[in-house]
Formats: sequence, C-alpha cells, structure tokens
Amino acid sequence: MTISNTISTPSISSSATLVELGISKWTGRKLDKRASADVASANYASDGVANVHKKLLGNCAELKAIDTLVGDARNTHYSMTMPWSDSGLRLLTTKAYFKYHETMTEIQANFDDCVNTFLQAYDWEITQAQAKLGDLFNRDDYPTTESLSRKFGFRLSYMPLPEAGDFRLDINTEAQTEMKSHYETYYTAQLNNAMNDIWQRAFKSLSRMSERLDYASHEDKKLFRDTLVTNVLDIVDLLSVCNITNDTQMEAMRMKLEDTLQGITPDALREDAFLRAETKKSVDEVIKSLPSLDM
Repeated sequence: MTISNTISTPSISSSATLVELGISKWTGRKLDKRASADVASANYASDGVANVHKKLLGNCAELKAIDTLVGDARNTHYSMTMPWSDSGLRLLTTKAYFKYHETMTEIQANFDDCVNTFLQAYDWEITQAQAKLGDLFNRDDYPTTESLSRKFGFRLSYMPLPEAGDFRLDINTEAQTEMKSHYETYYTAQLNNAMNDIWQRAFKSLSRMSERLDYASHEDKKLFRDTLVTNVLDIVDLLSVCNITNDTQMEAMRMKLEDTLQGITPDALREDAFLRAETKKSVDEVIKSLPSLDM
C-alpha cells in the first residue's frame, strides 16, 4: 500500500533528529560441513545442496531470552520512529525524544542483564550441549567467554538532521548548487516517506477496528482483544508527536479520533451495540478522510 499525497517540504531540523539503533548478538548457530556432506551423501545428492546448521547450545533459555528482547527492542524502535534512509537511520521527533530515550535506555539495561545472565550460564550450557548434540559436538565451535562477551552490543546514536543548505565543502559554486538540489530532492522524498508511514499505520489500525466492530454483516459476534482500542489510542498519540510538518489534516484526524474514543472501553464496545455502531461509523469517516490510497 502506498499513499499518493505529496506534502510541502518545510525545514524540520529543529523539530526532529536522526537516530540509529545498533544491536549485535551471538546467534549460537554454526554450519557443520561434515554433517552437511553426510546428509548429501546419504541422499545420493551432490555436495553443497544441503546444509546442516547446529544450534550450539540447543534450546538455551538464556540465549532465547536475548533473542526475544532484541526483537522487542527493534519493534519498539520502529514503532516510535519514522523511516528516513536505507542505511538504518530513523526520524525521531523532538516531542517523542524523551519517551523514546527513556524506553530504549530501559531496554538496553534489560539487554545487558540478559547478556550477563547468559554469560554466567555459558560454561554449564556447553556441558549440556555435549549430551544434546552427540557426535555433532565440537568443542572448537565455542568461543571463550571473554571473546563471546564482545559479540553482544546495544548502541543508540543520535545525530542532527541536516538542512538542504548546510553544505560546507571546498568545491565550486556550480557543484554546490547541484549537490544542494540533489539533497533537496532526497530530503523531500524522505520526508514524504516518513509522513506516509504514519498514514499507513493509522490506516492499518483503523481498518482493523472497523472490521472487528462490524457485527451487522455477520451472524456471530467478532471477538477482539483489548488492544483493538489501545492500538488506535497509540495512533492518536503518534499523530500528535509525529506531525512535524504541522499537517492540518493530520491534526483534524487526531482530534476526531480523540473525541470518538473518549471514555470508550473494549468491554463497552462488546456490550453496547449502539456504541459499537457509532464508533465504527466515526472510524469509517476518519478512514475516508485519509489521503488517497493506492491499494
């Protein structure tokens, strides 16, 4: 789904910054060339058509906890920022900065705790793995605890958002003009992508709510979780903190949603047919007010 509207390009360097999340971790997996060759041979296949990847520690709970936390960290990072560049930089509004930094710093502390717990259990897990892997076990596959600790990292990097005119290069005027023009094009495209990402998130959450509240066209009631409401409330917050272009349409939509959901609870929607119908009607009106979508 892409959104076809194009926004004007104001300077947003004072209302947003760029942030990059870098996380590294040990996967605990390794390709076993001998076992891979054995599998190919046993099935009369050519070498290289089958790969056997060993889970060096089996289903290690401590390592799995790190994997889960890393996934949650990335999801939180993406949900609180907007896309900016293919290099991994994300746009973070100044309104969202303190909440973002507080949230991600807490996740980083949890990450460090999980890594420390894993490293403390590492030697014992290797002993357990020997029994689990049988003839696939090879002690040389396992790094030392010291070198293993260096494979884990959690980094947040903030940097200012450059404006199109901020080129301090020792090149001729014609080259600078061309460079500025290229950046202005890039800046406009990336800003449009960032704002369109917000519209797409809104469309997804609102469409989900409209569909789940539509009891009229189905014989059975549709079950929905409490997150059906909280997800849209999150969108209301997002429309507030991420409206860095001061888009009047976005602000009007935020106000209508805020008014629609005032005092509404999931249980009330489940029990009150009139409230459910009125809420769906308002949500559908907001969806219709979204910029044109190319589905």
